[in-house]
Amino acid sequence: MKSIPAPQAVIFDWDNTLIDNWGAITDALNKVRAMNGLETWTVPEARVKSARPLRVSFPEWFGDKWEAMRDIFYDRFYAVHIEQLVVMKGAPELLECLHNASIPMFIVSTKKNEILNKEVDHLGWRPFFKAIIGSMDCERDKPDRMPVDVALSSVGMKADDPAVWFVGDTHADVECSLRSGCTPVLVGDIASARGLGIRLHFFDCNTLKNWINNYTYT
Repeated sequence: MKSIPAPQAVIFDWDNTLIDNWGAITDALNKVRAMNGLETWTVPEARVKSARPLRVSFPEWFGDKWEAMRDIFYDRFYAVHIEQLVVMKGAPELLECLHNASIPMFIVSTKKNEILNKEVDHLGWRPFFKAIIGSMDCERDKPDRMPVDVALSSVGMKADDPAVWFVGDTHADVECSLRSGCTPVLVGDIASARGLGIRLHFFDCNTLKNWINNYTYT
C-alpha cells in the first residue's frame, strides 16, 4: 500500500465510523414508521434500510406527511440520542494520533447539522476538526461531492487529491470519496471493502491508527 499517498488531510464520516448512534436512530424511526402502519426494524435492519439522507427517504415513506414525520422523528431522537451515544473502539486515539501529526481533519455526514454538532460538543471533539459538515449545511448531501468541497475550502484546501483520505463505513462514503477525487478508506466491513475494490480497509479505528503510526512518510 506504499503507492497510496500519506494523508495530508482526513475527512471522516460520523455515524458508525467514529460513533454508534443506531440505537437512538432505530428508536426514533420505529416511532414514526409504526404511526404510519409500516413495519418496524431491528437495529441491523435499520442500518441497511435507512442509509440514505432523511430528506430523500422520508418523502418516499410518508408522502406529503414527510415533514410532520420528520419533526416527530427528531423530537424522539433528541430525547435519547446523547444518552445512547457510543464511541467506536479506538476513535479517540485515532483522532489524537492525527492531531499530533498536524493532519487536518473534517467531518462530512448526512446527519442533521444541529444534531451532529451537539454530539461532537458532547464528546469534546470540536478542537480536532477544521470543519463539520452535516445534512442541510449544503445544497446537496453526500454522496454528492459538494460537502467535501465546502469542508476543504474552509481551510483553503481542494479535493481531487489522493492525499485527502475519506474514512467511512458505507458505499455512500466510498462513492462520495471517488466523486471528489479522494482516497476511500473503509472501516469495519472488510468483505464490503473487498467487494468495492477498496485497497485501504481496517477492522476498526484502532487498527487504522496503528497502521498510520507504522506508516513511513516519504
